[in-house]
Amino acid sequence: MFPFFLVIFLSFSWKIRASAQPVEEIFLHCLSLRSGNSSIAKLVYTQHNSAYSSVLNSSAQNSRFTTPSTPKPLAIVTPLLPSHIQATVYCCRKHGLQLRTRSGGHDFEGLSYSTTSCKVLFVVIDLVNLRSVRVDVEKASAWVESGATVGELYYGIARKSVTLAFPAGIGHNIGIGGHLSGGGYGSIFRKYGLAADNVLDARLIDVKGRILDRKSMGEDLFWAIRGGGGGSFGIVIAWKLKLVPVPANVTACLVTKTLEQNATKLVHRWQSIGHKLPKEVHTSFAISRVNSSQDGKMTVRASFGSVFLGTIDDLLPLMEEKFAELELSKQDCSEMSWAESILYSTLFTPGLPLETLLNRSQVSPLSKSFFKAKSDFVKQPIPESAFEGLWPKFYEEEARSATIVFVAYGGKMDEIPETESPYPHRAGNLYTILYIVDWKDDDNLNSERYMNWMRRVYDYMAPYVSKSPREAYVNYRDLDIGANDINDHKGSYAQAKIWGPKYFKNNLDRLVQVKTRVDPENFFRHEQSIPPLP
Repeated sequence: MFPFFLVIFLSFSWKIRASAQPVEEIFLHCLSLRSGNSSIAKLVYTQHNSAYSSVLNSSAQNSRFTTPSTPKPLAIVTPLLPSHIQATVYCCRKHGLQLRTRSGGHDFEGLSYSTTSCKVLFVVIDLVNLRSVRVDVEKASAWVESGATVGELYYGIARKSVTLAFPAGIGHNIGIGGHLSGGGYGSIFRKYGLAADNVLDARLIDVKGRILDRKSMGEDLFWAIRGGGGGSFGIVIAWKLKLVPVPANVTACLVTKTLEQNATKLVHRWQSIGHKLPKEVHTSFAISRVNSSQDGKMTVRASFGSVFLGTIDDLLPLMEEKFAELELSKQDCSEMSWAESILYSTLFTPGLPLETLLNRSQVSPLSKSFFKAKSDFVKQPIPESAFEGLWPKFYEEEARSATIVFVAYGGKMDEIPETESPYPHRAGNLYTILYIVDWKDDDNLNSERYMNWMRRVYDYMAPYVSKSPREAYVNYRDLDIGANDINDHKGSYAQAKIWGPKYFKNNLDRLVQVKTRVDPENFFRHEQSIPPLP
C-alpha cells in the first residue's frame, strides 16, 4: 500500500507546484517544448524583461493604450517563422490564454495589443519580423507578409516599377495585415476598389495550427478574412496581391479655403460632385480649425485634396467643367510618381525621398498620439445649414487639434456588390467621414473631455448620415457602438448583433456562420471579433 500512497502524494505535490508556478513560466516552457528549440525564448518578452515596454510601445499607435492603467500582455512573441506562431497558438489554447495579433498597431481602440478587461490574461503576437515583400512585375502580383507596412509594400513596388501600384491606404506606416483584414481604401479605390478586393491568395494559421492557403481554407473563409476584421478567424501570415496599372506620373493637388473664402458653399457643392467624377480622380477634404492669415482670428479651414491618374493639363479642364467654384490652378498641383503621391497626400511636402515610405514611426493624428476616432457614411447631401451648425463646435477648446475628413465614393465602388466581401459600404454612398480628435501627453488627464467632444459631434451628425444601421468602418474601430464580453467565450453573439451590422450590415450572418465552422470555441476573440453561434 505504501508505494501507492507515495505515488498519490508525489502526484498531488507536483500539481501544487504546477499551480503555484507563474503562468508565464508555464507558457514559456510550453513554447520551448512545442517549437523544439529553446532559442524561441529570445523572441519572447515578458514583463520581467527590460525591453518589454519598448517592444510593447514600439507600434502602439494610439497612446491612450500605453498608460500605466492599461492592461498589459503576459508576454509578447515576435516570431521569425510560421512555426513560432503555431507554437504560440497551441500554448495559448492549452493554458487558457487569450491571444492578440499585431501587424502595425493601428487598431483605433488598441485591441491588437491590449484589452478592456484587467481580468484577462493574454499574449500578443507581434508580426514585426515577418515583413518581406516579393514583387513579380511580369505577373503584376506581390506576396507580402502581414508584418510589413503599407509603405514597405509601396516601396517594394516602386523599386521594381513606376507603372504598377496597389489600391491600399495613404497612411504609409499602417500594417498591411490589419489593413487588408478590414477592407482598406486609398487614393485609387474609386478606380480599382478596396485593397481587400485585390487579394488573390493568403496563408493563414488556423485555430488547429494548420497553415492554409485559399484552396485549402475554402472560399467562405477566404471571403471572411478580406474585410471581416482582424482577430476573428486565425492569423494571416502572408497575402498575394494583384497589382494594378498607373501612369508613370500622376497629379496631386491641394487647395485650402477658409470660411471667409466661401468654404461652406464649396463643401456643400463638393457633395454633389465628388462621387460623380471619373474613376481616375480621388477627391477628399479635411476640416480643421486655424487662425486666419488676414486678421489672426480663429476660423475653420477646408483643405481639398485630389490625386488624378493623369497629367495636370488633363485634370485642370476637367475640374473647370465639374467644379469650377474650387478655382483649381496649376500652382495648386504637382506631377509625381504614384508612390510619391502617397507621401504628398499625408505629409504635403513634395520631393521627399521614397525611403520615407519605410519610416514606421511617423507621427500623425492617428499615429503615436492620444486620439479618439469615429466614422460615418453619407447617402444624401448634407444641408448647408447643417455645416454652418457644425463649425462652432470647432471653436470649442477641445477641438484645437480636431479634424473631420470627407472622402468621395462612387466609381468602382458603385459596381461591386455589397456581398462581394464582408465590407458592405458600396453603391449608394456619396462619401465616408472620419472624425478625429487628438491631444497631448500632458493633457491626457482630460481625455474624457476630448472624447466627449467627439461624441457630441457624432450625435450632432446623426440626422444627416446613414441610418438603420448607422454604418461604420471596421478599420476605424469604435467601441462606443458596442462590444463583446470577452470573459465569456461563448456568450458574445447577442452583443455582436448590436455592433456587427454597423460594420458589416447583412454580411454579419455569413461571417458568424464561417466563424462557427472554423473556430466554434471562439479562441480567436476580442471585444469586437466575430462570435460563433451560441
